[in-house]
Amino acid sequence: MNEEQASKAHISDILKTKFCGLSLNSPIVLLSGCVGFGEEYTRIDGFSNADVGAICLKGTTLEPRLGNAPHRVTETPSGMINAIGLQNPGTDVVINDIMPNLDKTETRFIINISGSSVEEYGEITKRFDDTDIDAIEINISCPNVKEGGVAFGNDPDMSYRVVDICRKNTTKPIITKLSPNQTDIAFSAQRCIDAGTDGLAVINTLMGMAIDTKTKKPIIGNNQGGLSGPAIKPIALLKVHQVYQVSKHHNVPIIGQGGIMTANDAIEFIIAGASTVGIGTALFYDPLICHKINEGIAQYLIDNKLDNIDKLIGTLEVNTFNSPCNPK
Repeated sequence: MNEEQASKAHISDILKTKFCGLSLNSPIVLLSGCVGFGEEYTRIDGFSNADVGAICLKGTTLEPRLGNAPHRVTETPSGMINAIGLQNPGTDVVINDIMPNLDKTETRFIINISGSSVEEYGEITKRFDDTDIDAIEINISCPNVKEGGVAFGNDPDMSYRVVDICRKNTTKPIITKLSPNQTDIAFSAQRCIDAGTDGLAVINTLMGMAIDTKTKKPIIGNNQGGLSGPAIKPIALLKVHQVYQVSKHHNVPIIGQGGIMTANDAIEFIIAGASTVGIGTALFYDPLICHKINEGIAQYLIDNKLDNIDKLIGTLEVNTFNSPCNPK
């Protein structure tokens, strides 16, 4: 083995990690909705699924969905807004036609599920429990059709019910994707942990709007959509830090996500408490970004004499001071 090969092998080894009991090649997770069903970016020269630890497949519902009317995506300052509307072919097609074609030797695959009722979440989970999918990510940002339309993820008790029914219907690792559009994300995280989630994805997109000044109408056909990209990174970092204060006591790992564009961004999330980092919008700017982020994380670990990211997770040292408004 020559020096270059030895260096690549060292980088490969230092990036390996575990998440919810799964062995991953890298702490990078490709986020749901950004890579289709795992095959879209493999058409790009130089891209390899083997460069990432796991891929979250496109959000899947029990029955097929056509999604929202266009426009579905629009660029905004330092990010983008999307409102795809969960277009997907339905659970049975994903299980029978899509999953058999996934190359499971390259990376791990996580199915992202969405429902309009607690019962639907339970049924989808049960069907995927009989497959070789590695884990199940629950999107609890969906509206609860049966009980007034409020998003499951904005009500901690409803979040508990969704996670609880999913937990009862699978032995696979469950990752709950938390919405930032709620009052107390740490309390919601605790409720999801109480219900049996194995991991947490922090955060989902924030709600936003863009307006066409010529027509005086929203650009997005759905009027509003999920804001992602660098614009939300400071919010996402804070939410990861807040959730980590709860999750660390239960050994529940976090996928930190929201505006990660560079290795330094990823490292910030790990320091804040994330065990893995989610890449999504960055792929639209640079489809080969994952390889660069991997190299940057590995170099940071080497420079700081760390042999894996575990020793970096949650090492944030918050400032302490005496405030005149809150004297000690």
